[in-house]
This record gives sequence, C-alpha cells and structure tokens, in this order.
Amino acid sequence: MTESIKEEFWDRLEDARVGMLSGGDARAVPMSHYVDDDHPEQGIWFITAKQTDLAQAAAKAPQGTYIVSSTKQSLYARIDGTLHMSNDPAQLDRIWNAVADAWFEGGKQDSDVQLLQFKPTTAEVWVTGGSMKFLYEIAKSTMTDSKPDMGEHAEIIF
Repeated sequence: MTESIKEEFWDRLEDARVGMLSGGDARAVPMSHYVDDDHPEQGIWFITAKQTDLAQAAAKAPQGTYIVSSTKQSLYARIDGTLHMSNDPAQLDRIWNAVADAWFEGGKQDSDVQLLQFKPTTAEVWVTGGSMKFLYEIAKSTMTDSKPDMGEHAEIIF
C-alpha cells in the first residue's frame, strides 16, 4: 500500500499547488510549490524573497514542515523534511511562472529572488475519494451501522 500511496501523493501534490510551509523558527505561511514529476526525489521547490523569515530560517536550521490540505485533489498531508536555499538558475528557469513574476519587480533576475528546496524525509498522508465518495460512505455507514471508508492513510518515508 505505501508505494501506491506514495505515487498517488506525488500525483495529487503536483496538482494541489499550495500549502503552508514553515522552517526552523519561521511561522507557517501559504506558499505555492513546484514538483518535477520526472524527478520528485529532488524535492519540492518554492520561490520566495531573500529577506523572508523562511529564507532566513533555511539558512540557519534546515528542518521544515509543509502542510497540504486540498479538497479539490482529495489530499491531506503533513510533510517533514529539510529546507535549503538554492541558487540553481536552471531550476529557477524551469519553475518560474506568472505567479512568481507578480511578486518581483525585476522578474526572475530580481536580486531578491530566493529559490528554496524542500527535501521530504517523512509524510503522513490521507488520500480520499473526494466529496461524493465521502457522502456515499457516510450514508452507507448510517444504513449499515458500519464504519465509513475514508480512503487511504499512511506514513511515507522518502
């Protein structure tokens, strides 16, 4: 089960697009993430400004947590790992988009752009069948006096 939920996790995470990222003593803030579906082992990428609490935390203490709650993708996860500052221009080129561009006056060349790489170590993941499946399972549970099937839940080690 763990290998299939790991694949499902990466597929759904790529489409979820946003979560809450914290690192070191930096509070959790909403961040858009980027996953290379050909190389998910490289981690989850974020673009931030150099002076943010997250960038400062990544420079000091790399422990981080990323929380994803996506009803659209039926994915809920707490991901623990390490957060690192990166100056990889090729990776920045791959993930740069209009959303990132809106935050930096100088675009991709803005001196304040900071690329962060989050390498997951473990994750607790819930993959569900969506809202219609949820409603069906609740109705079935009520009628049959059984527990509803809420999908898969597993701890993943990366």
